[in-house]
Amino acid sequence: MKKVFCIGELLIDFVAEKQGNDLSKADVFTKKAGGAPANVACAIAKLGGLGKFIGCVGIDQFGSFLLSVLEDNHVDVSLAQRSKTFTTIAFVSIAENGERDFVFSRGADKKLKYDSKVKSSFKENIVHFGAATALLGGDLEEAYGRYFFDALTQDAFISFDPNFRGDLWKGEEEIFIKKCMPFVQKAHLCKFSLEEAELLSGKTDLEECCAVLHEVGTKVIAITLGGDGTLLSTENTKHTIPSIKVKPVDTTGAGDAFIGCLLYQIAALHDPMEILENIALLIDMVKIANKAGAITTTNFGAIPSLPTRDQLHTLG
Repeated sequence: MKKVFCIGELLIDFVAEKQGNDLSKADVFTKKAGGAPANVACAIAKLGGLGKFIGCVGIDQFGSFLLSVLEDNHVDVSLAQRSKTFTTIAFVSIAENGERDFVFSRGADKKLKYDSKVKSSFKENIVHFGAATALLGGDLEEAYGRYFFDALTQDAFISFDPNFRGDLWKGEEEIFIKKCMPFVQKAHLCKFSLEEAELLSGKTDLEECCAVLHEVGTKVIAITLGGDGTLLSTENTKHTIPSIKVKPVDTTGAGDAFIGCLLYQIAALHDPMEILENIALLIDMVKIANKAGAITTTNFGAIPSLPTRDQLHTLG
């Protein structure tokens, strides 16, 4: 089993549930562990894989809470760092129609320092670049870029999920696109939402989106389409793979569950590069990953809702 290194943010989500999408009117919040790379690491570990988290939290109580959540879910946090800067926090209020009000207080996640000793650990393993905050500046962005170079030089299998957050990039979308392009160019696998695929390609037709992104360089594209499943694209073939039918109650973390489950399966291969040639195998993997994403939507909270291997095998 290959190790999967997930680099980026681990943060506190304070969620105002069932109070509309106006934070000024919210007065009751629920504390939850958040951060896309952390969710992916948990998704892998809950399935029995080797999820390793690289990121930074504060030395405050919230940072301790977050690391304990990852450890409770069997994620290796030995490469996590602590900072005197307060742990990153997001306040989110979500209306029934999905509209949200969002306030982001960035803290310790941006303080991640590059550690040259990690480089050798990447060799022939998997490195997932899926941070929502990594391209916003700070030490994290520098570390992210250096770890990306290390992954390339160590023959790692590279996965990229841009995790675009419109709230964080208002008016600066072109900068976001420019910063994503080196990862799209070199990644073996890119996972996009429909919004991200259209934003990064500049197209609205899905086939045209894929054509542009393949031309940039990525070999395998998975575009998650919610209840409509996943569009899987290689340079020579495209398949829309349906998901299972569920009654969703909270879609937070569904995309992280999908890519985490897919990477878990790829990590079990003797050679992860096999998916670049074996499309039938890849389709089967995406079917299972779709199931993981669907299961995650049936409960509240991303990490608690991520499926175990038994749940994955018994549902659908």
